[in-house]
Amino acid sequence: MTFAYDVAVIGAGMAGASLAAALGSRGRRVALVEAEGRPGYHATGRSAAFWTESYGGPGVQPLTSASGPWLRQHGFLTPRGALTLARRGDEAELAAFAARFSALGVRVELLARGALEACVPGLRQDWAAGALEPDCCDIDVAGVHQHYLAAAAKAGAQLLCGARLAAASRQGSGWRLRLADGRGLDAAILVNAAGAWADEVAALAGARPLGIRPFRRTVAQLRTLPAATASLPLVLDLHEQFYFKPENGRLWLSPHDETPSPPCDAAPEEIDVATAIARLEAVVDWRVERVEHKWAGLRSFAPDRLPVYGFDPRVGGLFWFAGQGGFGIQTAPAAADLAARLLCGEATGAIDPGPYLPTRFG
Repeated sequence: MTFAYDVAVIGAGMAGASLAAALGSRGRRVALVEAEGRPGYHATGRSAAFWTESYGGPGVQPLTSASGPWLRQHGFLTPRGALTLARRGDEAELAAFAARFSALGVRVELLARGALEACVPGLRQDWAAGALEPDCCDIDVAGVHQHYLAAAAKAGAQLLCGARLAAASRQGSGWRLRLADGRGLDAAILVNAAGAWADEVAALAGARPLGIRPFRRTVAQLRTLPAATASLPLVLDLHEQFYFKPENGRLWLSPHDETPSPPCDAAPEEIDVATAIARLEAVVDWRVERVEHKWAGLRSFAPDRLPVYGFDPRVGGLFWFAGQGGFGIQTAPAAADLAARLLCGEATGAIDPGPYLPTRFG
């Protein structure tokens, strides 16, 4: 049976756009279906925009490390450095953190108190040690996303915006899709790259949801005294209570919150912004002069907090590309390449797809 498209990708955020570009480069006819009026409105457009190899844990690190060369080659990374802080008494736990990622080939340097003060002026005395990742970079998120959208379009992909999926049914060996505005399209393969809505899309396709849950993450832009200097690294807490980084003379700060949320247009809560500021004040002696901007986005995780890439074990022609948490930006090049290889039946290369396959959920 002949279909208008080889692949229909649901969701045109970073996940869907990167996979559409990878499939288009392989000659596949792709429809990129986006519920919102513009691609990247939710998680992609609200990222705190950094690439660091320890972020997401050892299971995500191979994807992050493999994505670095492509991101650098295309000019999307700017050196930043990341510093994970530990309080007095947590030095052994920090050393284990550094050893774990060093064994994976990540550059990590343990710093004593004196060196920390040079990295983070005004650091309070409770913070006794740090682990520096000198290769951490800022990411031009909008640039990466637009690159993938343009590459997909150049390869012939059709972008359909304001096109929420309303129904999906098997049609012979493929899919018949109905959109909320009444349009229909058919494709041989349906890709679920719907982010926070991934389980909802799965249910529409007659598949068992995998338990991919969205969580709200808050970020605030602050004016501080002293001002956040451009040389400040990305600063993270060993116990994931905060992170902050400079951005054009201001400070971007998050309480590292993960509040369960329904799929929605997430908005920041005042209590989360207040919590973030209280945690910052426990780290440095700076004065927060003003909250200039605040926002929230959704990060969606599978139950084991690893992404899900691969064909559904029960529903033919349904491919998962979801559950990428807060690391979907920094892993996009490697993730899209791996997923495209799986979907097209190619050899998967250096990254073992086993930990990411949906079959792991039984």
